[in-house]
Amino acid sequence: MPGWLSELLPIVALLALIIVIVGRLPRVDLGHSPAFLRRRFANWFPVGLTYAFLYMGRYNLRVCTNIVFDKAQFSNIYFWGTLTYGFAFLINGPLTDRLGGKKTILISAIGSLLANCAMGVVVMGALEDGAVPKEAQAGLVPILSFLYAANMYFQSFGAVAIVKVNAAWFHLRERGTFGGIFGILISLGLYFAFDWCKFIVEKTSVQWVFFIPAGILAVFAALDLILVRDTPGEAGHKDFDLGDASSGDDGPRLPLAQVALKMVKNPAIITIAAIEFCSGYLRNAILQYYQTFAEETHRAASPTMKKAAAAAPDAAAALAALPREFVHDHWGMLNCMAGITGGVVAGLISDRVFGSRRGPVAGVLYAVMIVGSLLMFPALSTGAIGWVVVVMTLAIIGVHGMLSGTASMDFGGKKNVGIVVGIIDGCVYLGTAIEALVLGRVLPSKALQGDASNWWTWPAVMVPAAVIGLALSTRVWNARPKPRSA
Repeated sequence: MPGWLSELLPIVALLALIIVIVGRLPRVDLGHSPAFLRRRFANWFPVGLTYAFLYMGRYNLRVCTNIVFDKAQFSNIYFWGTLTYGFAFLINGPLTDRLGGKKTILISAIGSLLANCAMGVVVMGALEDGAVPKEAQAGLVPILSFLYAANMYFQSFGAVAIVKVNAAWFHLRERGTFGGIFGILISLGLYFAFDWCKFIVEKTSVQWVFFIPAGILAVFAALDLILVRDTPGEAGHKDFDLGDASSGDDGPRLPLAQVALKMVKNPAIITIAAIEFCSGYLRNAILQYYQTFAEETHRAASPTMKKAAAAAPDAAAALAALPREFVHDHWGMLNCMAGITGGVVAGLISDRVFGSRRGPVAGVLYAVMIVGSLLMFPALSTGAIGWVVVVMTLAIIGVHGMLSGTASMDFGGKKNVGIVVGIIDGCVYLGTAIEALVLGRVLPSKALQGDASNWWTWPAVMVPAAVIGLALSTRVWNARPKPRSA
């Protein structure tokens, strides 16, 4: 059996199991017809996969570490990209409310594929013997920083569009459970980004890690153009009252400044944005650095080491001698499984235990993050560290799905969800930008990185963010949107 197929089978089995479990759960009966449910599936499924492959075109940068640039240079490039992503929401959130989700998911896919193609061309031109020479790497940093920032600007449209499209199709009482199911598709993006991209680098040349996601995004842009509609009414079905903050608001659209001020004055929205600042900081502190940690502490082989071993005269013996670690080698698959589990569990608990409140779920999962970040200290020098950070991924993706993906719909409503997603997801990536800046400076230097005990600074900068996130979650424990009509 091909290696990629054997890695895919556990995810297929897990997806099948979750579909069976979710299919047997009692559903909220809102009177939707079978025809409506089929059309809704045809609407959200391609958008979900588009967003998953946007992840592949966003996190593909990490697998270039130690091939195109070192980890400090990666942190600099990633900082400018995530900073751009965060501030882009101030523009793209309101634009999405005006243009609609369909147009903006197309802008996102097409813009990202063009930016990825440009990065692929730049990297291809700098390669010598499969890697960029050390003396040329510094010169690539400003060019890749600019192109990655452009990529992230267009990527930010996707995050708003995915919520904007679904806000018109799902009632408040359906959104928690659906947010978990939709998290399955987003979690697949982590699998594509980490395992598929690693596979591409090992089997081909590194520029293809940019070209292949661009080609896939072109296919899904075409599918979105054909299938996606902004509202049920545009697809030939009846629009319905969603029970969110826009319920009963049938008046004219208010001026942008007035809407933005109204949203910013909402204490629940601002608190959720602050919680998500911590989520962005923590999520990427885990996702972007664990594989680098494993490679630099000699627990696992990097893609460059694997490629060199494959080219050795006795390739079989050289490959067999390489260090292996299960979590490192299946990082995308395990994070996909963790994200699926965290998203589904968080969604089901929110709707069925906490009455569609999102704050209690965030509080429980932030408590898991605190315990996990404290356990990292003793686990750094043991084989348990990989499994600790996988569980932490489960918790933080569950929080992100509940707040950015679901609470933004609740408190923004169908009319203003773009602005609310802009505020909340903008804070997610401002947190990510600060994380990149901090970790790029506190992680051990090349002379010290081989000793796992020198990586104590990694969990040390996570603990405060986890504590703050939990404290803030208690402030929105009972927060609910207030519809205009009862």
